[in-house]
Amino acid sequence: MQSLLSGSNSDPEWMPVDELADGVHRQYRAIFISDVHLGSKGCQAEALAEFLKFHHAPVLYLVGDIIDGWRMKKRHFWPQSHTDVLRRLFTKAKRGSRVVYVTGNHDEFLRRYSGIHFGNIELCDEAEHTTLTGQRLWILHGDAYDGVVTCHKWLALLGDWAYETMLHINRWFNKARQKLGFGYWSLSAYLKHRVKRALMYIHEYEVLLIRDAKKKNMAGVVCGHIHHAEMRVLDDVIYCNCGDWVESCTALVEHLDGRLEILRYHSASAKDDLPLQSCNEGSGS
Repeated sequence: MQSLLSGSNSDPEWMPVDELADGVHRQYRAIFISDVHLGSKGCQAEALAEFLKFHHAPVLYLVGDIIDGWRMKKRHFWPQSHTDVLRRLFTKAKRGSRVVYVTGNHDEFLRRYSGIHFGNIELCDEAEHTTLTGQRLWILHGDAYDGVVTCHKWLALLGDWAYETMLHINRWFNKARQKLGFGYWSLSAYLKHRVKRALMYIHEYEVLLIRDAKKKNMAGVVCGHIHHAEMRVLDDVIYCNCGDWVESCTALVEHLDGRLEILRYHSASAKDDLPLQSCNEGSGS
């Protein structure tokens, strides 16, 4: 099972691999993307549209919170770049790729339509993917394992507002860093790695998903929701979190040889003018 993972954060020889903006088309067995939040100002739609243009697979899993219904209820924000992402998705479906849209809490308005197929586009609450080596992966957004969302939605909405405010501050902060010649720095990622309660929350979230994946006799679980890209083996179960396209711009992919890898992708055309790059983020335990 461990051989499925590409790289290891604990490996001293593990280093990021640069991916130049060379326009090369790359093929995978499967691509998994979550937490795009189309309709919100934080969405890095330009980078995602470019990623979708050059990265292809027979099946593309959209692992929840692709459209931010919560944000769109409050204000209308839908620039051309957000439409471009949808056009890329529809084009992939038209050309034969299977697009599986797994609903999340921000696009929960779509859950009433779960089970509907629109040509090659499928809408569901959960899905299953079988890797090249026969490993079964359980795919879900993961909001059902967040007690704040399920039990105290008002608190989740407050947290969503706080996160949006933090992103706004972070954008201005990074514009100043860029002028000084420094790279992008994420306040939310810093807090997730430094605040003890945040680390405990992430760990508990992972443990609960792993527990239920084992009950379902799955070899692994693919999720999103917490905007924290991660890939490792816990209790003999593969845990993969796709991350997000608000700050980290990450996607999980299954290579043609069956390896799982998390790519971090930033486009020179994105709002923060970050260099295009990818890195392996497999983490074994």
